[in-house]
Parts: sequence; C-alpha cells; structure tokens
Amino acid sequence: MGQDKILRGALLLRRSVFTLLVVATLAGCDQPSVSETTRGQKQDAPQKGGKLLIAIDTDPNCIDPQQAGNNNSLNIGRQLTDSLTDQDPKTGKIVPWLASRWQISEGNRRFTFFLRDGVSFSDGTPFTAQSVKDNFAAIIKLGARASLASTYLKGLQHVETPDDHTAVVTFSQPNAQFLQATSTMSLGFFAPSTVAATAEARCQGALVGSGPFILQQFVHNQKVDLTRRTHYQWPSSLASHQGESYLEAVEYRVIPESGVRFGSLISGQLDVNSAVTPQDESLLLAKNIKLVARTNPGLVYSLFPNHATPLMASQPLRQALSLAIDRPALKPALSRYQAEATSVLAQTTPLYQDRRNLLKYDPQLAQKLLEDNGWRKGAEGIRDKNGQRLSFRISYWQTAPFIEVVQQQLKKVGIELQLEKAPISQVVARQASGTVAIDFYNLTRADPDVLRTVFDAHGRNVNRRPPEDVDALLLQSSETLDTAQRQHYVTQAADLLISEGNAIPLVELATVIATRQQVQGFHFDASSRFQLYDTWLAVKE
Repeated sequence: MGQDKILRGALLLRRSVFTLLVVATLAGCDQPSVSETTRGQKQDAPQKGGKLLIAIDTDPNCIDPQQAGNNNSLNIGRQLTDSLTDQDPKTGKIVPWLASRWQISEGNRRFTFFLRDGVSFSDGTPFTAQSVKDNFAAIIKLGARASLASTYLKGLQHVETPDDHTAVVTFSQPNAQFLQATSTMSLGFFAPSTVAATAEARCQGALVGSGPFILQQFVHNQKVDLTRRTHYQWPSSLASHQGESYLEAVEYRVIPESGVRFGSLISGQLDVNSAVTPQDESLLLAKNIKLVARTNPGLVYSLFPNHATPLMASQPLRQALSLAIDRPALKPALSRYQAEATSVLAQTTPLYQDRRNLLKYDPQLAQKLLEDNGWRKGAEGIRDKNGQRLSFRISYWQTAPFIEVVQQQLKKVGIELQLEKAPISQVVARQASGTVAIDFYNLTRADPDVLRTVFDAHGRNVNRRPPEDVDALLLQSSETLDTAQRQHYVTQAADLLISEGNAIPLVELATVIATRQQVQGFHFDASSRFQLYDTWLAVKE
C-alpha cells in the first residue's frame, strides 16, 4: 500500500474514532500506561521467530553508538553492542553484564573489571581486556565526534590488561560518574575491524559488535535491517532469558509523517511506533493499541543561549527569556506522560531536586529587564535596539509542538522566535558551527553528570562561555564520592545555570511508544531507551 493511501486511511480513522478512553495512570515514573483492554490478558510463553517492524520518525544519520547522540540512532546501536555493566531502571543500581564483577579503588580513580569468558564479536573475534583498551582509545581518538562517550572518558590515564579477562581503567582524578557510564551503549564494544574503520564508515554501518543482533543494511531515509545473531550467550544480568534473542529480525523504517505511522500501526503494517505524537495517544488507546511510556532522565528540553553571539551575551536578555515562559501553560501541547520542567534535570535523574522556584513566570519583570537594556517595542510589537530587531531562530528536528507555544509566549513580551524544523544532519551542522543564537534539545542520561557533559567550559560548553563558578561545581560533583555532598554540588550547579540564563528549561521529555498486542516483552532501560533482546512476537490470530 502506498504512503498516500495509508495517510488517507489514517485520517479516516481519526475522524471515526471517539476520544472516549480508559486510561491507566503511570505507577511512578518507570511503569508504562496500559489501557483497560490489555489488563488481565493471559500471557503466553515467549515464542522464537518473526520480524519486528519499528517506525522511527527521522533518519538515524549515524548509527555508531560511540558517536551518535540522538535516540533513534542509540536505539539501533543498543541492539548491536553490549556494555561492561547494566543499570536497573527501577532502582538505578549498576549490575553485571560483560563484566561479572568489579572493584573500585584509589579514591574512585581506578576501576578493575573482571570480564566474562566466552564472549565474542559477530565476526568470531574474542572479546578480551584488549577490546576494552582498544575501544576506549578509539573513542578518545574520535574526540568531539564521540559527543557523549568522550566526556565519559575525560581524564582517562591508561587501561591496563594484566590478562585477557581483567581490564584496569585509571583516571587522573576521581570519577564518580564512570561506573554508570559503563552501562551505556556509548561505551559499548566493537571488533578490531570496526575500531580500525574511519568515523564516517562506522556511521554508515561498518559495525561489528558483540550484541544479540547483526547489522544487515542501512539505507538513509529508508530503513535499517538487523538479524538475530546465532550462538549469542551473554545477555545482561537483567535479561529475562538466556541464549539467542527471540526475534529473528528487526526492521526500522524511517516514516516522518505521523499520520502514516498511525495508519500503518492500526492496519498491521507496523508492530511498533517509536514516535507517538500527543494527539495520537487517545486514538491509539481507543483502538486497543498498547502504549508504553517513561520519563527520560537527564537534561530536559531546554533553550541554550550562545554567549558568542551579540544577543545572548547579555545576561538580562537571557533572564528575560526565562521569565517570559509560562511552563504550566505548555501542558495542552504535551503528551499526557510529559510535564513542564521543574529543573534543568528531569525527575527520573538521580540527585534531581525540584527548582521550580527559579522558573517563575513573570512577563512584567521580563519586559522591565528588556526596557532597562534598551529594547523598545517596534513594528508588530517586536522590540528593537539601535536598529536591531530582537529576533533569533532555532533549528530542531524533534516532534515538539510545545515550542510553538513558547514562540507565542515570547512574542507577548516583544521577542521574535523563528522556528525552523530541519533534518537532523542540518540541525547538528548548525549547532556545531557555533553561530546560532540559541540551541534547543534534550540529552538523556541516568546520571546528573549529564550537566558536565553539556555545560563544562573545558568540554562541550554549549554556551560558549569562559570558565565560571559553575564549572568548579560540575567538576566537584564528578569527583565526589559522598552522595550528600555530590547532591549539594549538583543542585548548586543547576541553580547557577538557571539563574544566569545559561539553561532555560522547558519540558521533561517522555518516550511514548505504541505497540500492537502481539508485541511482548518490550520494555525501557534506565535511560528510557529500549533493548530488544527479550522482546518477542505472539502468534497472530
């Protein structure tokens, strides 16, 4: 069926479906919402076989998880590679995976991992301590291209390999975040052939991993095909079964149009829609489609002013931006599982504290700050100063209807926000140029060190600002072993980022995924991404 026919079918379904729903409430942040029609159904024994068809909304661009930073890419990369550890999504505890145990010494500087026996990459190459050393060295060599992974390894001195099953990782300073980092796919492992490949080749699919699936094909803006790896025997300790994955294959289809994703799921041409829009949630539940949802930990959707641009070098202007935004009023544009931001960190992030007192809505004070700094109301109500219009643009690729509400709120105080939705490759290129006035995105990680990853003046430095007090706090939080002390540093850093207008938090992202009833064992990890090893397809009646 052509996409035009599917879209017409989706529109008809939208018109015919009543919005009467039975909605279950999330039990905490970790449990999915389930419609009443799915409760009490008998769960069959897992079945092996079948291809899982997943719709994603954008081209993955780069599917190397050591380089990638967007959810679609990482949800693909996770299936190809394993990590030293895993993180329990319910407790946050770090548990064994490729490392059966570990020791931490020298004041959180030295990490000794004892590796499982019998692990190999899909080309038959054994996974050893040398694999850990080589992969970490490759990540450091990638530099800024490894946008997440390189920050996790900052300060790495050396990796020792006393034998094939022992890897000793030593940092130049205490590293409180590293153990959690070893649970991410960003620090997952690949065979020597991948380590030796160029960054570009890896992005396009030159990936030989240790995971339960093998990459077969990556066609830009069309699809990514994975197949089951035979003789896989080393899942995470959190897995519900042993041996090979249940699924025989997985196909990710790039379908940008939400109506096409909706219609394809309802008609049975898809099994999973990984990018459910808020307006589709009610219709999907009414059609007996399961929704699973979880708030993403880490950095919430925020605006990040660029100090290197003349506009955003002004702290009063940055503060006025935040004061002009009524965050609770964004709720109508959000998913039922999303919430307005109450800090720069999401509530599911370890050491989160509610800082909504710093995120007050005060348009009068916002206008006073602008007036005091010479910005006068001009044509169409937009302010100007010395002939310069108070206008800037943000580029984004995500489905984020709430940003249009933010645009309307800023206009009320005389600020023009121009919106440009573009392919992810273009957005990333513009952000990397350093010329845009404001960046807009979120960053998922189940550790508060995500703040250092993004804001550290000696690292990524999203604000392009000189070192300030907040950088010392971020460094101290990454080195401190004491939980209470680390909490203090994290909270102080969050307060400074907000109060000085370096982070303008907007909305907590929640990942909302729709699956057909036949999809079983689908669940989120601690970072609200998915691992398909335990997923299986029931026989369709």
